[in-house]
Amino acid sequence: MGTLSDIQLKNLILAGAAVSKSDGEGLTFTMSKGQAAEKCGSWVLRYRLPGVRTQKEITIGKYPDTSLAAARKEASKLRARIQQGEDVAREKQREKQERACAWTVRRLADDYLEKATGRLAPSTISQRRQQLRDHVVSVIGNRLATDVTPADIVDIVEAAAAKSRHVARLVLMVLREVFSHAVGRHVIESSPCAHVKANAVIGQPPVHRTRIMLNEQELRAMLPALPAIGRSNELAVKVLLSTCTRIGELTMAEWSHVDLERREWTIPPERSKNRTRFVIPLTDPVVGWFLDLRTVAFASRFVLPVRTRFRNSDGDRPMEAATLNAAINRLCLALGDKCRRFTPHDLRSTARSHLGAMGVDLLVAERCLNHSLGGLVAVYDQHDYLGERRTALDLWARFIVACETGSDWNVIPLLRAVK
Repeated sequence: MGTLSDIQLKNLILAGAAVSKSDGEGLTFTMSKGQAAEKCGSWVLRYRLPGVRTQKEITIGKYPDTSLAAARKEASKLRARIQQGEDVAREKQREKQERACAWTVRRLADDYLEKATGRLAPSTISQRRQQLRDHVVSVIGNRLATDVTPADIVDIVEAAAAKSRHVARLVLMVLREVFSHAVGRHVIESSPCAHVKANAVIGQPPVHRTRIMLNEQELRAMLPALPAIGRSNELAVKVLLSTCTRIGELTMAEWSHVDLERREWTIPPERSKNRTRFVIPLTDPVVGWFLDLRTVAFASRFVLPVRTRFRNSDGDRPMEAATLNAAINRLCLALGDKCRRFTPHDLRSTARSHLGAMGVDLLVAERCLNHSLGGLVAVYDQHDYLGERRTALDLWARFIVACETGSDWNVIPLLRAVK
């Protein structure tokens, strides 16, 4: 026992050749050609069980991560178990297999998303899949769910908060749901998120942001500048603005939902926030923008697919809403004080504000945004105002085109046109 020394090991590493050297009593230093290139080796304990002639071996660790002294200490412990008749290599393999079958955070996240599908809107599932992928699975995906601690949750939320406080709160929310799911499945006894408070980790939330309603001057500055953020992003902004739709409804839209001959875009119940089917009339400019989107969609079933060169094993996927948010942020920075910073949802506020200014009837304007009429109106008035909405959106689209092209616009005909 103890035939090797630290100096010998360093010389073997420097020699850079495949080698196998015994330290005595079965403990062996081995180094393959590949390991020689990486300047490392392995500690292996070769042994025979009492009364058995077949030799077995178990890897103790890598050198230099596992030192000579540490390898000898571990080999001594294993020999004691072997003398008791325990097959340590087989036991290690069994533990490895059990660990592989155990509930890792990655497996838990996948199971949560699978079970939530159908219960949550597809846009919500897509958002939570992104949050789990980017902030959770990439960090602790291979860790056992039972090993996750509240400190791990705090670290993940703090890392997300360094980029965005809003994203950090969403990440904490999805973590709570995932680990509550784990408790429900009896994977863990209690959630590590139970006593993690968002305010304690990232501070009090800022004052609620007032919705931005871009005025005509800002629209005349923003719309002509859209080509700077790329064709797909430009078309997405114009479609959102002109149809009054939500970003999730557009990113999850499929070409099977768009009928350019009938000039209608149907949002199915599972894609709609209020879980009801909604038909959006398409005006001439919007039909043209959809035709342009089809050209750049690369035969995807989605109207706004993820960029082709960034596709991975997930296959055909819709564009993430965050992509458009980032593009709009770049645009607003470039525009400076010509246009206030806005989000995709602010485009709905902008549309609603201008529809009202154009004299569009309150009920028609609200239905353009797919808002529920509520109360007795919803009960007794089942008319969906499709014709009235088509007229209103046609006026709105012509106004948008005027702003984009720098054409003059006279509001007086608008006030007379929609009653």
